[in-house]
Amino acid sequence: MIGRLTGKLVEKNPPSLVLDVQGVGYEVDAPMSTHYALPALNESVALFTHLVVREDAQLLYGFATRTERVLFRALLKVNGVGAKVALSILSGMNSDEFLACVTNKDVAALTRVPGIGKKTAERLLVELQDKVGTLDIGGLSTGSLPKTNDESARSQAEDALAALGYKPAEATKLLDKHAKADDTVEQMIRAALRGAAR
Repeated sequence: MIGRLTGKLVEKNPPSLVLDVQGVGYEVDAPMSTHYALPALNESVALFTHLVVREDAQLLYGFATRTERVLFRALLKVNGVGAKVALSILSGMNSDEFLACVTNKDVAALTRVPGIGKKTAERLLVELQDKVGTLDIGGLSTGSLPKTNDESARSQAEDALAALGYKPAEATKLLDKHAKADDTVEQMIRAALRGAAR
């Protein structure tokens, strides 16, 4: 099992990124909460990882904090929740918001996440209700990573929202309504997701 990677960030294309670890490029899928914390390209970053080995593929998922990885693994154990849905949930809300959502049995908040219907949300809350207290959530993070404002911030934000399951027209509408022209990619995505959750 690959549990942690430290290397140079060479590509960012949410939800994917590529980490160069001593000459080997690891392609990693990560939630938007992790993408918000990434440094600029060609800078060093450390990620907690989870490896999924299937008959037809080996998939690597990365997280800025240990808490995110713990929650991701807990979500994968829920019937009907795969890696894509788990990433969407962790992209649509931060760890504290998700834990509060489970504790308060907030079905409405979960159904605002693309790909989560009412039945899936209800099943998820029921299955995780008793497990939340036993999860090993240490909150250990990789530290405070600098945020960057790359070129074509608007385009990257639209791509990221599309990767989360929003249709192009929906992503454009959310960004038009809630994001500012001088926002960073991360700020645009956060603003759009906050707007969608209202």
